[in-house]
Amino acid sequence: MGELTHFDEQGATRMVDVSSKPVSERFARASGRVVMAPTTLKLILDRGLSKGDVIEVARLAGIMAAKRTGELIPLCHPLGIDAVELKIAPRGDSTLEIEASVRVIGRTGVEMEALTAVSIAALTIYDMCKSVDRSMTIDRVRLEEKRGGRTGVYLRRETADPDTDRA
Repeated sequence: MGELTHFDEQGATRMVDVSSKPVSERFARASGRVVMAPTTLKLILDRGLSKGDVIEVARLAGIMAAKRTGELIPLCHPLGIDAVELKIAPRGDSTLEIEASVRVIGRTGVEMEALTAVSIAALTIYDMCKSVDRSMTIDRVRLEEKRGGRTGVYLRRETADPDTDRA
């Protein structure tokens, strides 16, 4: 495991200097899910909530959040993101799965942007549906894949236990 890079030799917090890193294509994909009552998912899919189309509002919120990650996470670099895509789809009768893909040509990766997009999309779903289902849970927010940069490719391996990251 590598060293923590957001601290200098004296332990003071710092923003990592990426000025000497080469510019390259960076990509990250993250996922998460919102688990809810089957009646809540049916309302979402039927567009039966008074607040509007939950999936489209959550998709837009996730895209907007990815673009503002540098403002939300103190030591993240603000990036001119080249592309963000969010997929939100039902899984079974009580889950919405969220997947965000982010791409940039730059000196630092976009893992945090992908994770932020998923998290904010999930929180938006919760916010829009809490009047009918306060027992919803947001879970499994995680990095699935990243490409580019010094560390190259990371691809999450499948796990034996779907509720953990450990086989």
